[in-house]
Amino acid sequence: MTGRFISLEGGEGTGKSTQAKALSAALEAKGLKVHLTREPGGTPGAEIIRDLLLSGHDEKWNMRTEALLFAAARSEHCAALIKPALERGEWIISDRYIDSSRAYQSVGGQLSDEDIMALHHVGSQNLMPDRTFILDLPENIAARRAEARDRGDSDRIGGRGRDYHHAVMTKFRHYADEEPDRVKLIDAAQSPEDVTQNLLRNLSDLMD
Repeated sequence: MTGRFISLEGGEGTGKSTQAKALSAALEAKGLKVHLTREPGGTPGAEIIRDLLLSGHDEKWNMRTEALLFAAARSEHCAALIKPALERGEWIISDRYIDSSRAYQSVGGQLSDEDIMALHHVGSQNLMPDRTFILDLPENIAARRAEARDRGDSDRIGGRGRDYHHAVMTKFRHYADEEPDRVKLIDAAQSPEDVTQNLLRNLSDLMD
């Protein structure tokens, strides 16, 4: 049995967590062993770093420190959960992974994509998903959903301005154009059930 690694990406309010849960349940119904996880986080140590990253005011960390913390959390996540599960032939569904670091921490130009991937090489040995889904939603709809979800209590990254989040989503779309075999852009404006079915159709080649 071959283990598979799937990541779900996108901006705030696009439905990643909902679809990660739905996809995990659908794959388990097909008899697969699936681990549903998230970044930052997924293991006890990485969850501690998650709290450091997402709590407090935006100026708490500069962008370089933020990138290093994300890389540290991912290194622990890969070593303690993702790699062992894949070696056992199990599936991983992760709500965010390296492409979020590439998109979020490179906005503003302090860090390049090469910088972030260098950290990924050191921390996580360049482990990449077999398939990455970017959930794409018109930004005004995504913003309304995020506001309804957070009820005025966004985390320190989600609470950044709309120009920042627009730049992040632009980068995500660019990754889909750059790596069409790995990265699939998914219309998240459909019903949740239709989005899940679209994800499953785009995994059929990995389930043969």
